[in-house]
Amino acid sequence: MDEVASLAAHDPAAAIAIDPIPDRPPRSQWLDVWDQFKTHKGALWGGILFLAIILAVYLGPYVWTIDPTQIDIRARNQGPSLGHPFGTDQLGRDILSRMMSGGQTSVSVGMTAMLLALFLGSFVGVVAGYFRKLDGPLMRLTDLFLALPLLPLLLVMMLLFREPLSAAFGPEQGIFILIVCAIGITSWMPTARIVRGDVLALKEREFVLAARSIGTTNTKMITRHILPNVLSPIMVSATLGIATAIITESSLSFLGLGFPPDFPTWGRLLFDGTDYLQDYPERVIWPGIAISLTVLSVNYLGDGLRDALDPRIRGR
Repeated sequence: MDEVASLAAHDPAAAIAIDPIPDRPPRSQWLDVWDQFKTHKGALWGGILFLAIILAVYLGPYVWTIDPTQIDIRARNQGPSLGHPFGTDQLGRDILSRMMSGGQTSVSVGMTAMLLALFLGSFVGVVAGYFRKLDGPLMRLTDLFLALPLLPLLLVMMLLFREPLSAAFGPEQGIFILIVCAIGITSWMPTARIVRGDVLALKEREFVLAARSIGTTNTKMITRHILPNVLSPIMVSATLGIATAIITESSLSFLGLGFPPDFPTWGRLLFDGTDYLQDYPERVIWPGIAISLTVLSVNYLGDGLRDALDPRIRGR
């Protein structure tokens, strides 16, 4: 190697001919994922926008310290100003602070419901695809849930369990748990079907057959060989699940079946703003823009993660 280094100092081309693969640290898989992700400009900007939204709703209240529940009748129905950049509502509450407080709830509901749906869907999909005897019953259960009308089912769940959960955990916490569970339980089925299809294909791959031939247990087979290779559809389902959950929560709040009126969410702000749409249209515009930008950024982010995590695309 010393001779190669000395030759490289005088004639790099000759050094490469002698040692075409110079010593260098091994490259991790996550660096390859990052390199592929960077090439997707839409996903990169989507990730930046989503990060900016997260920082705004969670760290913004530490900068803009106006209480979102503070009532000031003398300042009601004001337009945008330096003191209230987004204006005030019919009770004189600052809309910007309510937007940030509502964003915390909407994003928290979206991410928590997505994690629940992702866990249920991935579990059912892996078990159905790997264990042949359980495939039929689990897929029929998935078809049953897919056949149920989503919105009426959500409305029934909200009406049946709203009062018991509110009494047990409090109005805000009870509604949060109910909405998260309702969205998660009714949105895991697409993830289960996608994961099942990938697991069925992976079971016939050479590395899985080789691992089975040396006596690898089912638990190790699933955790070490199956799950790492179905990350791509799982990540796409995760990002799309966040967007779906945010829209669903906003729809429930818009219908008046979500959080209580004094607890702001983006959907609740939309619902409250419809009564003043002609005189103060900005009350509907602000939460509408927030929901649209969040859903758009998450969709672009999921598109980029799908390409970056798929080894077939990454290897091109």
